[in-house]
Amino acid sequence: MTQPLDPAVLPAGIRSRLVPGINGLAMHMLEAGYEGEGRPALLLLHGFPELAYSWRKVMLPLAAAGYHVIAPDQRGYGRTTGWDADYDGDLGSFRFMNLLRDAIGLVSALGHCKVSAVIGHDFGASVAAYAALARPDLFGAMVLMSAPFAGAPSIPFDTLRKPQPPAATADIHAALAALDRPRKHYQWYYSERQANADMWHPPQGLHAFLRGYYHFKSADWKANQPYRLAGWTAAELAKMPTYYIMDRDRGMAETVAAEMPSPAEVAACGWLTEAEMAVYAGEFARTGFQGGLQWYRCRTDGRFDAELEVFAGKTIDIPSAFIAGRSDWGIYQRPGAIEAMQEKVCTRMLGCHLIEGAGHWVQQEQPAEVSRLLLAFLKEAGV
Repeated sequence: MTQPLDPAVLPAGIRSRLVPGINGLAMHMLEAGYEGEGRPALLLLHGFPELAYSWRKVMLPLAAAGYHVIAPDQRGYGRTTGWDADYDGDLGSFRFMNLLRDAIGLVSALGHCKVSAVIGHDFGASVAAYAALARPDLFGAMVLMSAPFAGAPSIPFDTLRKPQPPAATADIHAALAALDRPRKHYQWYYSERQANADMWHPPQGLHAFLRGYYHFKSADWKANQPYRLAGWTAAELAKMPTYYIMDRDRGMAETVAAEMPSPAEVAACGWLTEAEMAVYAGEFARTGFQGGLQWYRCRTDGRFDAELEVFAGKTIDIPSAFIAGRSDWGIYQRPGAIEAMQEKVCTRMLGCHLIEGAGHWVQQEQPAEVSRLLLAFLKEAGV
C-alpha cells in the first residue's frame, strides 16, 4: 500500500495522509490547519503535471487565517490509488463529473458539510468551475488559476430555423499541419497512446524533462510574453510557444529539450529547488503520466460533453476570482475564454489578477502574492 509523503519533504505544519473509500479511491491529501474542530474548509485542486505538493507554499498562510486547507492528489496522480492507469481502461472515470464526485467524497469524509472556497489551478480549475456550477450550495466561493473557464459546452439552439455551421475543431488540426512549419496542438498530442512513454522515459531523463517543462512555462523563460490572439485559427494559435502548439514531428520531451535551463538558471531557481524537483520526479517516476493524460483524452474525445451540456448557459453565481501569472500563455490559449469568464459566466467576479514575475506555476513562482490575493478575496467574499 502507498505510504504518505515523508514529512521531511514538507514544510512544518503540513501533513500527508491517506483517506480510503473515496469513490473507489484511496485518496492521498496534504492538509494544514487540521488542529481543532470547526475550521472552515478550503479545497485546493492541482493541475498537470502537478500534485497536491504544488500547493505547499500557500497552504500555511491560508491555515494561519483560520482555515482547514485540503489539497488532494487528484485521480490519476501521486499517492492516490485505485484509478485505472491503462490507456485502454476506464476512461470515463476521469470525466469531470466523476472528478467532482471524488472531491465531494473527500471533503464529506473529512466531516465538512460546506467548503468555503474551491481553488483550482490549470486543469484543476475546470473541476473547480464545475463544482461551482453543479453545487453552489456546497462550495461558497471559487478561485480559478491560470485556466479561464468559458462555460459549459453549449447545446445547439434554434436549429430548425438556423442550421449549424460545421465544428471548427476537426479543421484546426489539418490547418495546423498544413502550415509552412507544420504544427499540432498539445492537448491532442497528450491524447495519443505514445505520449505517456515519451514523457515517462525521455532521453534526457525524467528529472531533467520535468525541470525543463516547468522552466519552459514559467516566467524564467523570458520569451513568455503572452497576448490576446485574434481567434481560433492555425495562424493565430501558431504564435504560441511550442509547449502549446508543438512542431508536428516532435514529442513533448524533444520540445522541452530545445529550451532547457542552464545550470546557472537551475541553481538560481528559488521557487523550485532541486530538492523540490526531486519530489515531483520521484512521484511521476512511480506513476507515469497516463492518469493525468486521461483528463486530456476526456476533453479531446468529446464523448463526455453530453453530461456537461446540462449546464449549458448556466452561470457561476458564487463569489469568484481569477489569478494567473502575467507571463502565462494559458490565459489566452483559448481565444475569448478570459473575456467570456469575466463578462458572461461569472456573475460575481470580484477580481482578475495577473501577477508580475510569474508564468504558469503561479502559486509556486509567487506564493506570497497569491496568498495575499486569496486571503483578500476570502475576506471580501465573506467566507
